[in-house]
Amino acid sequence: MSKKQKRQVARRSGTTVTEKPAPSVSTRVAERKPVSTFNPSKSFMAAEFNPDYSHVVSDLKRIGILAGSFVVILVILSFFLH
Repeated sequence: MSKKQKRQVARRSGTTVTEKPAPSVSTRVAERKPVSTFNPSKSFMAAEFNPDYSHVVSDLKRIGILAGSFVVILVILSFFLH
């Protein structure tokens, strides 16, 4: 679906003015500025950000075990209730 153009009403003259359509993709790509050439070393990045998620992993394991056990209990109960 093509994008609709907005119309603006000129307040003084009472005529409508349409906006210019967006430039094509190739025009927008040519207008981009080059990306910065800053390239930090890998050791710098690893030393700066090194989070410890061991407590999160243990919580996820516990949640998985609980969810699995509840599913097993429900399956066993469904056999006895039918």
